[in-house]
Amino acid sequence: MKEPLFVSSLLRAAGAVIACAALTFTTTAQASYAYYVGRDLTEDGSVMLGGTGEEVSSHWLEIVPAQDHPADATITVGVTQDAVIPGELIEIPQVAHTFRYMQMAYTDFEGFPPPLTNGGVNEHQVAVRDVWAPSRQELVDMTPRPQRGLQYSDLARIVMERARTAREGVEIIGDLIAQHGFATYGGNTHLIADPDEGWVVWEFAGGQGLWVAERLGTDDVRVLYPGGIGEIPTDLENDPDYLASDNFIAFAVQQGWYDPAGGKPFNVQHVYGDQSIRDYRDPGIKLMSPAAMEAATRAMAPVSEADLMERVRDPRVVDDDSGYGQVVSLRSDLSDPDLIRVWNAPTGSVAAPFNVWWLGVQHVPMEYAQHRYLTKDSASTFLNPDYQMQEATRFAGRTFKRVMYYACSDPKRLLPPVTDMLSAFEAETMADLDWVERSALTLIAQGDREAAHQLLTHYAGNRALEALAMGETMAEALDAYTRLIPGRTAPEGSEINTFDPTVNCLADGDPDVPE
Repeated sequence: MKEPLFVSSLLRAAGAVIACAALTFTTTAQASYAYYVGRDLTEDGSVMLGGTGEEVSSHWLEIVPAQDHPADATITVGVTQDAVIPGELIEIPQVAHTFRYMQMAYTDFEGFPPPLTNGGVNEHQVAVRDVWAPSRQELVDMTPRPQRGLQYSDLARIVMERARTAREGVEIIGDLIAQHGFATYGGNTHLIADPDEGWVVWEFAGGQGLWVAERLGTDDVRVLYPGGIGEIPTDLENDPDYLASDNFIAFAVQQGWYDPAGGKPFNVQHVYGDQSIRDYRDPGIKLMSPAAMEAATRAMAPVSEADLMERVRDPRVVDDDSGYGQVVSLRSDLSDPDLIRVWNAPTGSVAAPFNVWWLGVQHVPMEYAQHRYLTKDSASTFLNPDYQMQEATRFAGRTFKRVMYYACSDPKRLLPPVTDMLSAFEAETMADLDWVERSALTLIAQGDREAAHQLLTHYAGNRALEALAMGETMAEALDAYTRLIPGRTAPEGSEINTFDPTVNCLADGDPDVPE
């Protein structure tokens, strides 16, 4: 699709502005969601992960190199006294070597020191995503003040730094919580996957070191929003599909939350989860439940990367809360870690393209790196002079936020051409993947890894800048439309900031959007 056709289609559109819908569940303002698709259900036999982080903060792409650390190295983890459940930062030992990984970073969660991450993928194809998962109120109430331990971002980052398999990632989380504790705003899950399987790990508030993990198989689809685990066996030690803290069943019995003689199965959500959410797969929060997202994803099987991108950008679940979008393929036939491939949208993917990046990329264009727009403390501090050139560049996150806000002003007319353009741009990128990756592997086989890195960096960076140019064209076309057709509508209120409601791209909250 050519840009002039997009412009002309906007200028031909007519009709009144339809007000943007709003979600009213305040927890969604700072949450996340995740997709898992087992390898038996994907087009190329890879395990696939997708999802988004839902934070107010701006987000930016980082590729973190492998590093060696001295024997006495430590890292700072935990939360501060400003967190919802006040805490103290602690130092824990660093390992001798940490792996290379790619992540989206952000800055703003009260009492959680930046930079933060929901996860990403490392050089061993271990991918992790963080998803909020509230614990029952009694656990929140018994959490020590100040609390100490690793928080969700610490755990996601350390899994990427240290894990060679998804199961090892689970074990690392369990060991860290046992040794140092878990610091939280109420509870979290981590979805961890490798080319063979996935695991959901649920860590609970309470200061009791409680956690449980469920294995996801080759024919499973799982969507977490919120994260959760349902029924589990009570004989966890003898079941290879589950892992848990040693006290997991016993503590529930001790508190009177579970009666082993009662004949009922042990449902983790019912025993330890927020008691107002009886079914974490249908919590009544988004316009599309996790169970419905799972069904829509399974119906696409065999699922391709383009299919999962479509699911991740579904306007029933993606809105202004969504800080970025991500899709990762974990392939058992991958011959070199430099070719690990991640698709990232720089802000909510309902109105932003997924750009391709490889772990062999050596640097990210400044336009996709950190900027002050929506970054913590930007309104009360001045710019560090070292960042002046980066800050002077355009910021992809801000550009595609503009596209979102314009498109959401009249979603029935403006979102379809935006979606068409994004999908067409991604299809062009996908058409190039074969020659880019074959060329990089040829260079590596010839002993010229540096040239392979240059190729991957050149292609990914230039393609990302082409996406940004497209975004600016889209924003200008949408600007012309809103000036000439429906006319501008000035705000009526006096408060520009809010947690609830937030902008989304469904007219009047109508969930009747084609799948």
